[in-house]
Amino acid sequence: MNSPHARKVLLSSLIGSTVEWYEFFIYGTAASLVLGDLFFPGFDPLTGTLLSLSTFAIAFLARPIGGLVFGHFGDRIGRKSMLVLTLTMMGAATFAIGLLPTYDQIGVGAPLLLVLVRIVQGFSLGGEYGGAVLMSVEHADPRRRGLFGAVVNTGIGWGLLLANLLFLALTRLPDEDFRSWGWRIPFLFSAVLVAIGLFIRLKVAESPDFEAARRAEGSRREKAPPVVEVLRHHLAKVGLMSVAYLATGAVFYIATVFSLGYGTDHAGVGEDEMLALVLAGTALTIVAIPLFGWWSDRLGRRGSEAQAASRKRLFLAGVAGMTVLPYAWFGLLDSGIWTLRLLGFLALFAVWSATYATMPTFFAHIFPVEVRYTGLSAGYTLGTVLGGGFAPMIATWLLDRTGDWTAVALYMSAAGVLSFAAALLLKERQEEKADRGEPATLVQ
Repeated sequence: MNSPHARKVLLSSLIGSTVEWYEFFIYGTAASLVLGDLFFPGFDPLTGTLLSLSTFAIAFLARPIGGLVFGHFGDRIGRKSMLVLTLTMMGAATFAIGLLPTYDQIGVGAPLLLVLVRIVQGFSLGGEYGGAVLMSVEHADPRRRGLFGAVVNTGIGWGLLLANLLFLALTRLPDEDFRSWGWRIPFLFSAVLVAIGLFIRLKVAESPDFEAARRAEGSRREKAPPVVEVLRHHLAKVGLMSVAYLATGAVFYIATVFSLGYGTDHAGVGEDEMLALVLAGTALTIVAIPLFGWWSDRLGRRGSEAQAASRKRLFLAGVAGMTVLPYAWFGLLDSGIWTLRLLGFLALFAVWSATYATMPTFFAHIFPVEVRYTGLSAGYTLGTVLGGGFAPMIATWLLDRTGDWTAVALYMSAAGVLSFAAALLLKERQEEKADRGEPATLVQ
Protein backbone atom coordinates (compact mmCIF):
# COMPACT_ATOMS: atom_id res chain seq x y z
CA MET A 1 0.00 0.00 0.00
CA ASN A 2 1.07 3.57 -0.55
CA SER A 3 2.18 5.57 2.50
CA PRO A 4 0.51 8.83 3.58
CA HIS A 5 3.62 10.66 2.43
CA ALA A 6 3.37 9.07 -1.05
CA ARG A 7 -0.19 10.35 -1.29
CA LYS A 8 1.00 13.79 -0.18
CA VAL A 9 3.63 13.73 -2.92
CA LEU A 10 0.92 12.75 -5.39
CA LEU A 11 -1.22 15.69 -4.29
CA SER A 12 1.78 18.00 -4.59
CA SER A 13 2.53 16.85 -8.13
CA LEU A 14 -1.13 17.05 -9.13
CA ILE A 15 -1.57 20.60 -7.82
CA GLY A 16 1.68 21.78 -9.37
CA SER A 17 0.83 20.13 -12.68
CA THR A 18 -2.64 21.69 -12.62
CA VAL A 19 -1.20 25.16 -12.01
CA GLU A 20 1.35 24.78 -14.79
CA TRP A 21 -1.21 23.57 -17.32
CA TYR A 22 -3.76 26.19 -16.29
CA GLU A 23 -1.24 28.89 -17.02
CA PHE A 24 -0.34 27.35 -20.35
CA PHE A 25 -3.94 26.89 -21.49
CA ILE A 26 -5.20 30.34 -20.61
CA TYR A 27 -2.69 31.57 -23.13
CA GLY A 28 -3.87 29.11 -25.79
CA THR A 29 -7.49 30.17 -25.28
CA ALA A 30 -6.63 33.86 -25.30
CA ALA A 31 -4.54 33.38 -28.45
CA SER A 32 -7.54 31.93 -30.28
CA LEU A 33 -10.05 34.51 -29.04
CA VAL A 34 -8.40 37.90 -28.57
CA LEU A 35 -4.60 38.21 -28.63
CA GLY A 36 -4.35 38.41 -32.42
CA ASP A 37 -6.31 41.68 -32.47
CA LEU A 38 -4.50 43.16 -29.45
CA PHE A 39 -0.89 42.29 -30.29
CA PHE A 40 -0.94 41.82 -34.08
CA PRO A 41 -3.36 44.43 -35.50
CA GLY A 42 -3.02 45.61 -39.07
CA PHE A 43 -3.23 42.07 -40.44
CA ASP A 44 -6.26 40.31 -41.87
CA PRO A 45 -8.05 38.06 -39.32
CA LEU A 46 -6.45 34.82 -40.57
CA THR A 47 -2.91 36.22 -40.48
CA GLY A 48 -3.49 37.78 -37.07
CA THR A 49 -4.73 34.45 -35.71
CA LEU A 50 -1.76 32.60 -37.22
CA LEU A 51 0.68 35.09 -35.69
CA SER A 52 -1.05 34.78 -32.33
CA LEU A 53 -0.88 30.99 -32.53
CA SER A 54 2.79 31.23 -33.54
CA THR A 55 3.55 32.72 -30.12
CA PHE A 56 1.73 29.68 -28.69
CA ALA A 57 4.09 27.49 -30.72
CA ILE A 58 7.23 29.44 -29.72
CA ALA A 59 6.85 28.25 -26.14
CA PHE A 60 7.01 24.67 -27.38
CA LEU A 61 10.37 25.32 -29.01
CA ALA A 62 11.75 26.32 -25.61
CA ARG A 63 10.40 23.19 -23.91
CA PRO A 64 13.10 20.70 -25.09
CA ILE A 65 15.80 23.10 -23.91
CA GLY A 66 14.08 23.43 -20.54
CA GLY A 67 13.62 19.67 -20.43
CA LEU A 68 17.34 19.04 -20.95
CA VAL A 69 18.44 21.73 -18.48
CA PHE A 70 16.02 20.90 -15.68
CA GLY A 71 16.30 17.17 -16.38
CA HIS A 72 20.10 17.29 -16.10
CA PHE A 73 20.03 19.11 -12.77
CA GLY A 74 17.07 17.03 -11.61
CA ASP A 75 19.19 13.90 -12.09
CA ARG A 76 22.17 15.54 -10.39
CA ILE A 77 20.69 17.75 -7.64
CA GLY A 78 17.20 16.36 -7.14
CA ARG A 79 13.66 16.35 -8.50
CA LYS A 80 12.12 18.53 -5.78
CA SER A 81 14.32 21.61 -6.15
CA MET A 82 13.81 21.70 -9.91
CA LEU A 83 10.03 21.48 -9.51
CA VAL A 84 10.00 24.45 -7.14
CA LEU A 85 12.01 26.45 -9.67
CA THR A 86 9.83 25.52 -12.67
CA LEU A 87 6.63 26.50 -10.87
CA THR A 88 8.08 29.84 -9.77
CA MET A 89 9.29 30.72 -13.28
CA MET A 90 6.04 29.71 -14.92
CA GLY A 91 4.01 31.74 -12.42
CA ALA A 92 6.11 34.88 -12.87
CA ALA A 93 5.89 34.72 -16.66
CA THR A 94 2.13 34.16 -16.64
CA PHE A 95 1.47 37.02 -14.24
CA ALA A 96 3.60 39.26 -16.47
CA ILE A 97 1.38 38.50 -19.49
CA GLY A 98 -1.58 39.90 -17.56
CA LEU A 99 0.30 43.21 -17.23
CA LEU A 100 1.64 43.53 -20.78
CA PRO A 101 0.78 46.66 -22.78
CA THR A 102 -0.87 46.04 -26.15
CA TYR A 103 0.25 47.06 -29.63
CA ASP A 104 -1.89 50.18 -29.52
CA GLN A 105 -0.03 51.29 -26.39
CA ILE A 106 3.66 50.66 -27.20
CA GLY A 107 3.73 49.41 -30.78
CA VAL A 108 6.05 46.61 -31.87
CA GLY A 109 7.44 46.24 -28.34
CA ALA A 110 4.19 44.54 -27.30
CA PRO A 111 4.52 41.39 -29.44
CA LEU A 112 8.25 41.24 -28.65
CA LEU A 113 7.54 41.22 -24.91
CA LEU A 114 4.85 38.61 -25.48
CA VAL A 115 7.31 36.34 -27.26
CA LEU A 116 9.86 36.77 -24.43
CA VAL A 117 7.51 35.73 -21.64
CA ARG A 118 6.21 32.84 -23.77
CA ILE A 119 9.76 31.53 -24.07
CA VAL A 120 10.10 31.62 -20.27
CA GLN A 121 6.79 29.77 -19.94
CA GLY A 122 7.87 27.05 -22.35
CA PHE A 123 11.31 26.71 -20.78
CA SER A 124 9.85 26.15 -17.32
CA LEU A 125 7.11 23.78 -18.48
CA GLY A 126 9.79 21.72 -20.23
CA GLY A 127 11.19 20.77 -16.84
CA GLU A 128 7.88 20.49 -15.00
CA TYR A 129 6.30 17.43 -16.56
CA GLY A 130 9.17 14.97 -16.15
CA GLY A 131 9.82 15.99 -12.56
CA ALA A 132 6.17 15.87 -11.50
CA VAL A 133 5.68 12.43 -13.01
CA LEU A 134 8.86 11.01 -11.50
CA MET A 135 8.19 12.36 -8.02
CA SER A 136 4.84 10.56 -7.96
CA VAL A 137 5.80 7.36 -9.77
CA GLU A 138 9.03 6.90 -7.82
CA HIS A 139 7.24 7.39 -4.48
CA ALA A 140 4.42 4.99 -5.36
CA ASP A 141 4.04 1.35 -4.47
CA PRO A 142 5.16 -0.61 -7.59
CA ARG A 143 1.64 -2.10 -7.80
CA ARG A 144 0.09 1.39 -8.01
CA ARG A 145 2.51 3.23 -10.28
CA GLY A 146 0.09 3.24 -13.21
CA LEU A 147 -2.58 4.93 -11.10
CA PHE A 148 -0.18 7.47 -9.56
CA GLY A 149 1.23 8.45 -12.93
CA ALA A 150 -2.27 8.78 -14.35
CA VAL A 151 -3.48 10.99 -11.50
CA VAL A 152 -0.62 13.43 -12.15
CA ASN A 153 -1.68 13.55 -15.79
CA THR A 154 -5.17 14.68 -14.81
CA GLY A 155 -3.48 18.01 -14.06
CA ILE A 156 -3.85 18.78 -17.76
CA GLY A 157 -7.61 18.32 -17.43
CA TRP A 158 -7.95 20.28 -14.20
CA GLY A 159 -5.84 23.11 -15.62
CA LEU A 160 -7.82 23.27 -18.84
CA LEU A 161 -11.11 22.98 -16.95
CA LEU A 162 -10.23 25.92 -14.72
CA ALA A 163 -8.98 27.98 -17.66
CA ASN A 164 -12.10 27.35 -19.71
CA LEU A 165 -14.45 28.04 -16.80
CA LEU A 166 -12.84 31.43 -16.29
CA PHE A 167 -12.97 32.30 -19.97
CA LEU A 168 -16.53 30.99 -20.27
CA ALA A 169 -17.54 33.46 -17.55
CA LEU A 170 -15.48 36.32 -18.96
CA THR A 171 -16.84 35.99 -22.50
CA ARG A 172 -20.20 37.05 -21.09
CA LEU A 173 -18.75 40.50 -20.50
CA PRO A 174 -19.48 43.17 -23.10
CA ASP A 175 -17.02 42.65 -25.95
CA GLU A 176 -15.30 45.98 -25.32
CA ASP A 177 -14.70 45.16 -21.64
CA PHE A 178 -13.43 41.66 -22.42
CA ARG A 179 -10.93 42.98 -24.96
CA SER A 180 -9.73 45.86 -22.81
CA TRP A 181 -9.27 44.21 -19.40
CA GLY A 182 -11.33 41.01 -19.03
CA TRP A 183 -8.83 38.74 -20.80
CA ARG A 184 -6.13 39.76 -18.27
CA ILE A 185 -7.94 38.34 -15.23
CA PRO A 186 -7.01 34.65 -15.75
CA PHE A 187 -3.33 35.58 -16.07
CA LEU A 188 -3.31 37.70 -12.92
CA PHE A 189 -5.28 35.08 -10.99
CA SER A 190 -2.42 32.64 -11.56
CA ALA A 191 -0.49 34.28 -8.69
CA VAL A 192 -2.94 32.77 -6.20
CA LEU A 193 -2.59 29.30 -7.70
CA VAL A 194 1.20 29.49 -7.74
CA ALA A 195 1.28 30.40 -4.06
CA ILE A 196 -0.85 27.35 -3.22
CA GLY A 197 1.30 25.09 -5.40
CA LEU A 198 4.56 26.25 -3.84
CA PHE A 199 3.17 25.85 -0.33
CA ILE A 200 2.39 22.17 -1.02
CA ARG A 201 5.48 21.42 -3.08
CA LEU A 202 7.97 22.74 -0.50
CA LYS A 203 6.69 20.26 2.10
CA VAL A 204 7.38 16.98 0.28
CA ALA A 205 10.47 14.79 0.49
CA GLU A 206 12.85 13.97 -2.33
CA SER A 207 12.25 10.94 -4.58
CA PRO A 208 13.43 7.66 -2.97
CA ASP A 209 14.73 6.40 -6.33
CA PHE A 210 16.85 9.53 -6.68
CA GLU A 211 18.12 9.21 -3.10
CA ALA A 212 19.14 5.61 -3.78
CA ALA A 213 21.00 6.68 -6.91
CA ARG A 214 22.73 9.49 -5.00
CA ARG A 215 23.91 7.01 -2.34
CA ALA A 216 25.65 5.17 -5.14
CA GLU A 217 27.40 8.38 -6.13
CA GLY A 218 30.82 6.78 -6.32
CA SER A 219 29.86 4.75 -9.38
CA ARG A 220 27.89 7.63 -10.85
CA ARG A 221 30.89 9.95 -10.86
CA GLU A 222 32.57 7.64 -13.35
CA LYS A 223 29.82 8.35 -15.87
CA ALA A 224 29.30 11.38 -18.03
CA PRO A 225 26.84 14.07 -16.90
CA PRO A 226 23.20 12.99 -17.34
CA VAL A 227 22.54 15.15 -20.40
CA VAL A 228 25.68 13.83 -22.10
CA GLU A 229 24.84 10.26 -21.10
CA VAL A 230 21.39 10.57 -22.67
CA LEU A 231 22.69 12.12 -25.88
CA ARG A 232 25.41 9.48 -26.20
CA HIS A 233 23.60 6.30 -25.27
CA HIS A 234 19.84 6.91 -25.26
CA LEU A 235 19.24 9.20 -28.23
CA ALA A 236 17.26 6.56 -30.15
CA LYS A 237 14.89 6.17 -27.19
CA VAL A 238 14.43 9.93 -27.00
CA GLY A 239 13.54 10.00 -30.70
CA LEU A 240 11.10 7.10 -30.47
CA MET A 241 9.43 8.61 -27.40
CA SER A 242 8.95 11.94 -29.15
CA VAL A 243 7.32 10.25 -32.15
CA ALA A 244 5.17 8.07 -29.87
CA TYR A 245 3.74 11.29 -28.42
CA LEU A 246 2.77 12.81 -31.80
CA ALA A 247 -0.87 11.68 -31.88
CA THR A 248 -1.48 12.65 -28.25
CA GLY A 249 -0.28 16.19 -28.84
CA ALA A 250 -1.86 16.72 -32.25
CA VAL A 251 -5.30 15.46 -31.21
CA PHE A 252 -5.33 17.35 -27.92
CA TYR A 253 -4.25 20.74 -29.23
CA ILE A 254 -6.43 20.55 -32.32
CA ALA A 255 -9.43 19.61 -30.15
CA THR A 256 -8.80 22.30 -27.52
CA VAL A 257 -7.21 25.20 -29.43
CA PHE A 258 -7.86 24.89 -33.18
CA SER A 259 -11.46 23.76 -32.66
CA LEU A 260 -12.37 27.08 -31.00
CA GLY A 261 -11.70 29.02 -34.19
CA TYR A 262 -12.98 26.27 -36.50
CA GLY A 263 -16.25 25.91 -34.60
CA THR A 264 -17.07 29.62 -34.57
CA ASP A 265 -15.90 30.44 -38.12
CA HIS A 266 -16.81 27.29 -40.08
CA ALA A 267 -19.26 25.12 -38.13
CA GLY A 268 -21.63 27.83 -36.97
CA VAL A 269 -21.00 27.24 -33.27
CA GLY A 270 -20.93 30.13 -30.79
CA GLU A 271 -17.85 30.85 -28.71
CA ASP A 272 -19.58 29.93 -25.47
CA GLU A 273 -20.86 26.65 -26.95
CA MET A 274 -17.39 25.70 -28.21
CA LEU A 275 -15.89 26.41 -24.80
CA ALA A 276 -18.65 24.29 -23.25
CA LEU A 277 -17.88 21.36 -25.59
CA VAL A 278 -14.17 21.51 -24.75
CA LEU A 279 -15.14 21.77 -21.10
CA ALA A 280 -17.24 18.60 -21.30
CA GLY A 281 -14.44 16.66 -22.97
CA THR A 282 -11.99 17.89 -20.37
CA ALA A 283 -14.28 16.87 -17.52
CA LEU A 284 -14.39 13.36 -19.00
CA THR A 285 -10.59 13.09 -18.98
CA ILE A 286 -10.44 13.91 -15.28
CA VAL A 287 -12.45 10.75 -14.62
CA ALA A 288 -11.20 8.56 -17.47
CA ILE A 289 -7.45 9.07 -17.00
CA PRO A 290 -7.31 7.68 -13.42
CA LEU A 291 -9.60 4.81 -14.42
CA PHE A 292 -7.29 3.79 -17.27
CA GLY A 293 -4.27 4.11 -14.94
CA TRP A 294 -5.98 1.93 -12.33
CA TRP A 295 -6.95 -0.54 -15.05
CA SER A 296 -3.34 -0.83 -16.24
CA ASP A 297 -2.32 -1.82 -12.69
CA ARG A 298 -5.15 -4.35 -12.45
CA LEU A 299 -4.34 -5.92 -15.82
CA GLY A 300 -0.71 -6.23 -14.75
CA ARG A 301 -1.25 -7.42 -11.17
CA ARG A 302 0.73 -10.62 -11.78
CA GLY A 303 4.05 -8.76 -11.80
CA SER A 304 6.10 -5.92 -13.19
CA GLU A 305 6.43 -7.46 -16.66
CA ALA A 306 2.66 -7.92 -16.88
CA GLN A 307 2.19 -4.29 -15.77
CA ALA A 308 4.55 -3.07 -18.48
CA ALA A 309 2.71 -5.10 -21.11
CA SER A 310 -0.71 -3.84 -19.99
CA ARG A 311 0.44 -0.21 -20.04
CA LYS A 312 1.75 -0.61 -23.55
CA ARG A 313 -1.43 -2.30 -24.81
CA LEU A 314 -3.66 0.48 -23.43
CA PHE A 315 -1.31 3.13 -24.82
CA LEU A 316 -1.50 1.56 -28.29
CA ALA A 317 -5.27 1.11 -28.11
CA GLY A 318 -5.71 4.81 -27.41
CA VAL A 319 -3.42 5.76 -30.31
CA ALA A 320 -5.42 3.50 -32.64
CA GLY A 321 -8.60 5.27 -31.57
CA MET A 322 -7.05 8.69 -32.18
CA THR A 323 -6.09 7.54 -35.68
CA VAL A 324 -9.62 6.71 -36.85
CA LEU A 325 -11.91 9.01 -34.83
CA PRO A 326 -11.02 12.48 -36.23
CA TYR A 327 -13.31 11.96 -39.25
CA ALA A 328 -16.31 11.20 -37.05
CA TRP A 329 -15.40 14.09 -34.72
CA PHE A 330 -15.37 16.66 -37.52
CA GLY A 331 -18.55 15.22 -39.05
CA LEU A 332 -20.40 15.44 -35.75
CA LEU A 333 -19.07 18.95 -35.11
CA ASP A 334 -20.54 20.03 -38.47
CA SER A 335 -23.88 18.32 -37.81
CA GLY A 336 -25.53 21.34 -36.22
CA ILE A 337 -26.90 19.14 -33.42
CA TRP A 338 -25.66 19.80 -29.89
CA THR A 339 -25.90 16.21 -28.63
CA LEU A 340 -23.96 14.87 -31.63
CA ARG A 341 -21.28 17.50 -31.21
CA LEU A 342 -20.98 16.54 -27.55
CA LEU A 343 -20.77 12.85 -28.47
CA GLY A 344 -17.91 13.58 -30.85
CA PHE A 345 -15.88 15.42 -28.23
CA LEU A 346 -16.50 12.76 -25.58
CA ALA A 347 -15.46 9.92 -27.91
CA LEU A 348 -12.27 11.68 -29.00
CA PHE A 349 -11.27 12.58 -25.45
CA ALA A 350 -12.05 9.04 -24.22
CA VAL A 351 -9.53 7.33 -26.51
CA TRP A 352 -7.05 10.13 -25.91
CA SER A 353 -7.35 9.45 -22.16
CA ALA A 354 -6.31 5.80 -22.58
CA THR A 355 -2.99 6.85 -24.07
CA TYR A 356 -2.40 9.83 -21.82
CA ALA A 357 -3.17 7.80 -18.67
CA THR A 358 -0.54 5.15 -19.37
CA MET A 359 2.07 7.50 -20.83
CA PRO A 360 3.68 8.69 -17.54
CA THR A 361 4.58 5.28 -16.14
CA PHE A 362 5.30 3.80 -19.57
CA PHE A 363 7.68 6.63 -20.48
CA ALA A 364 9.25 6.84 -17.00
CA HIS A 365 10.49 3.25 -17.18
CA ILE A 366 12.21 3.63 -20.56
CA PHE A 367 15.40 5.08 -19.03
CA PRO A 368 17.62 4.03 -16.08
CA VAL A 369 17.09 5.95 -12.84
CA GLU A 370 20.27 8.00 -13.00
CA VAL A 371 19.25 9.67 -16.30
CA ARG A 372 15.48 9.21 -16.05
CA TYR A 373 14.55 12.87 -15.52
CA THR A 374 16.73 13.97 -18.43
CA GLY A 375 15.63 11.23 -20.82
CA LEU A 376 11.93 11.50 -20.05
CA SER A 377 11.93 15.30 -20.27
CA ALA A 378 13.89 15.31 -23.53
CA GLY A 379 11.68 12.74 -25.26
CA TYR A 380 8.42 14.19 -24.03
CA THR A 381 9.21 17.84 -24.73
CA LEU A 382 10.57 17.11 -28.20
CA GLY A 383 7.32 15.26 -28.86
CA THR A 384 5.32 18.28 -27.75
CA VAL A 385 7.15 20.39 -30.33
CA LEU A 386 6.55 17.92 -33.14
CA GLY A 387 3.04 16.91 -32.18
CA GLY A 388 1.57 19.74 -30.15
CA GLY A 389 3.07 23.18 -30.54
CA PHE A 390 2.54 23.55 -34.27
CA ALA A 391 -0.63 21.46 -34.59
CA PRO A 392 -3.08 24.41 -34.35
CA MET A 393 -1.06 26.38 -36.92
CA ILE A 394 -0.79 23.41 -39.29
CA ALA A 395 -4.50 22.68 -38.96
CA THR A 396 -5.38 26.35 -39.57
CA TRP A 397 -3.15 26.44 -42.66
CA LEU A 398 -4.57 23.17 -44.04
CA LEU A 399 -8.11 24.39 -43.56
CA ASP A 400 -7.35 27.68 -45.31
CA ARG A 401 -5.64 25.94 -48.24
CA THR A 402 -8.30 23.26 -48.78
CA GLY A 403 -11.44 24.87 -47.36
CA ASP A 404 -12.37 21.51 -45.85
CA TRP A 405 -11.64 19.64 -42.62
CA THR A 406 -10.64 16.41 -44.40
CA ALA A 407 -7.00 17.48 -44.70
CA VAL A 408 -6.90 18.23 -40.97
CA ALA A 409 -8.34 14.80 -40.15
CA LEU A 410 -5.76 13.15 -42.43
CA TYR A 411 -3.02 15.05 -40.61
CA MET A 412 -4.30 13.73 -37.26
CA SER A 413 -4.45 10.17 -38.65
CA ALA A 414 -0.91 10.38 -40.00
CA ALA A 415 0.30 11.41 -36.55
CA GLY A 416 -1.52 8.36 -35.15
CA VAL A 417 0.16 5.94 -37.53
CA LEU A 418 3.62 7.29 -36.71
CA SER A 419 2.91 7.19 -32.97
CA PHE A 420 1.69 3.61 -33.10
CA ALA A 421 4.81 2.44 -34.95
CA ALA A 422 7.19 4.25 -32.58
CA ALA A 423 5.41 3.00 -29.43
CA LEU A 424 5.72 -0.59 -30.68
CA LEU A 425 9.50 -0.17 -30.66
CA LEU A 426 9.73 1.35 -27.18
CA LYS A 427 10.55 -1.02 -24.31
CA GLU A 428 10.39 -0.61 -20.55
CA ARG A 429 13.35 -1.41 -18.34
CA GLN A 430 12.71 -3.67 -15.37
CA GLU A 431 14.64 -1.76 -12.72
CA GLU A 432 13.32 -3.95 -9.92
CA LYS A 433 15.39 -6.88 -11.23
CA ALA A 434 18.48 -4.74 -11.44
CA ASP A 435 17.96 -3.62 -7.86
CA ARG A 436 17.97 -7.27 -6.72
CA GLY A 437 21.25 -7.91 -8.48
CA GLU A 438 19.69 -9.49 -11.56
CA PRO A 439 20.32 -8.07 -15.02
CA ALA A 440 17.76 -5.49 -16.07
CA THR A 441 15.50 -6.65 -18.86
CA LEU A 442 13.53 -4.88 -21.52
CA VAL A 443 9.84 -5.61 -21.82
CA GLN A 444 8.02 -5.31 -25.12
